[in-house]
Amino acid sequence: MIRINYQLKPTDLADKLKRFWELSGEKISSIEQNYDVAKGSPVFTAAGKYTTRGWTEWTQGFQFGSAILQFDATGETKFLEMGRQKTVEVMAPHISHIGVHDHGFNNVSTYGNLLRLMQEGKIEPNKWEKNFYELALKISGSVQASRWTPIKTGGFIHSFNGPHSLFVDTIRSCRALMLSYKLGHVFQAEGDAKISLLERSLAHIKATADYSVFYGEGRDSYDIWGRTAHESIFNTKDGNFRCPNSQQGYTGFTTWTRGLAWAICGFPEELEFLSILKDEELEPYGGRIVIENYMLRAARATCDFYIEHTPVDGVPYWDTGAPNLHKLGDYLSKPANPYNEYEPVDSSAAAIAAQGLLRLGRYLINKGETEAGEKYWQTGLTVLDAIFQEPYLSTSPTHQGILLHSIYHQPNGWDYVPAGSPIAYGESSMWGDYHAREVALYLQKIIDNDTYYTFYNCLDR
Repeated sequence: MIRINYQLKPTDLADKLKRFWELSGEKISSIEQNYDVAKGSPVFTAAGKYTTRGWTEWTQGFQFGSAILQFDATGETKFLEMGRQKTVEVMAPHISHIGVHDHGFNNVSTYGNLLRLMQEGKIEPNKWEKNFYELALKISGSVQASRWTPIKTGGFIHSFNGPHSLFVDTIRSCRALMLSYKLGHVFQAEGDAKISLLERSLAHIKATADYSVFYGEGRDSYDIWGRTAHESIFNTKDGNFRCPNSQQGYTGFTTWTRGLAWAICGFPEELEFLSILKDEELEPYGGRIVIENYMLRAARATCDFYIEHTPVDGVPYWDTGAPNLHKLGDYLSKPANPYNEYEPVDSSAAAIAAQGLLRLGRYLINKGETEAGEKYWQTGLTVLDAIFQEPYLSTSPTHQGILLHSIYHQPNGWDYVPAGSPIAYGESSMWGDYHAREVALYLQKIIDNDTYYTFYNCLDR
């Protein structure tokens, strides 16, 4: 389990963050100057160079969002102009993409971050530019909400696998619906029937909490507190839950750690979002106490599982039930080894989870649960202390990634395996790099006593 460093303070990581941003800028510039856009959007590296892998175009927003985050952290305007220009030129198809569930990834990372910078005074106010970003977010959220599967207990935004499929990943993309709702967008169907974007977002979060997260009781009494399934399968005829499944994990009865990390990050940031909603907005959907309770329960459970089932340094292997983990011996009692002979680690899961751990910790501390909050907060810092240095920080000028030892799709064998190695290691992913930058920016703002970073800072409040 993770060996939590309770002595770490955010300022202890200041030097690491400074080095991180210096290297990060070099990586972004290298991709911009050298990547062949004719191949499609960059997804992950092979021998240190970004390449693509067709599934869906879910990573392009991370590419340009990274440049925007780099500007926010460093003030270097060339990165703002890069992110701004590419968002206008390239991102429009992602707004209206009816075939994916990843709107929060692509569009909140670009249009959302640009609008946030304007609201925070880091971009000069411009009414038409502001309206452009707002319209993009309004439509993105409604397009995502149209991917709707009704079930007996509510409904969910289905994955690109089809209407039967609930992905745990999508908890983080609920930001798109929430922003569209708060921007005042009216989502309509046949006969001008108005559909509540808030209702769909909350229903999806509830379905994720109920079916993607296990609590060791009731339906999943055979299981343990906080485990997650990548995919939950439903009968679309009668709306009943059928079974857990996995696409990128080992099985539906083991935990794919990046899926776990999406839940760890998604629940706490949606808990934070509830603070800007009025009680009367939440009352039709069970009320604030009920909603906060199921979100908080899922957030605690997933964070607890991560702490208990991750090596001491806070970097997980790609799946907690990966078939060859047993060959590593007592792997939870020592730091993760990305160069082992049996199973890859996934540093991108660590970067994603760290942000959720920090957010949950701060949320509980502000609620008066100081001891519990400090546990999660300090765990988040412990994870960042590990990944913001070698062997996870990419220092080579010839490697285009910033966060090393990320894994894309182990079951499909999509990851680059170096010659002579039995496993993939040493590579980066666009989502891993983006989330490393995002959590670095989150912590940087804490250190600088800057505006607290949330996805909804882009709203007029």
